[in-house]
Amino acid sequence: MKLDKEINKVNAEALFLVSCCTELFLEFLAEESARVAVEKKRRTVKLEHLRVAVKRHRPTSDFLLESLPEASEPVVDRPKAAERNRGQTAEKPVPAGTRRIDDFFGKDS
Repeated sequence: MKLDKEINKVNAEALFLVSCCTELFLEFLAEESARVAVEKKRRTVKLEHLRVAVKRHRPTSDFLLESLPEASEPVVDRPKAAERNRGQTAEKPVPAGTRRIDDFFGKDS
């Protein structure tokens, strides 16, 4: 509110009330988004969970849904790090002027 050039002065109590309301609203959104994530058996709250929570609450969806970015295409569950690294032989290119640590410890031919 203080950054808005059209507002000259803000009463301290009004600023406090707006900040408290904002905190309660964000807490509500976080709880609802977490509930959606649990329903979908996920441990991480993502944008799609937030969008579903906003859609379910009509007063919120009226003003907030169009401000949220569109969810990208659904991501397929990625394998865990141990599964990703298993059997991985493709080497990433190294930046110019550097070398892989394997080269340092490798035997000279």
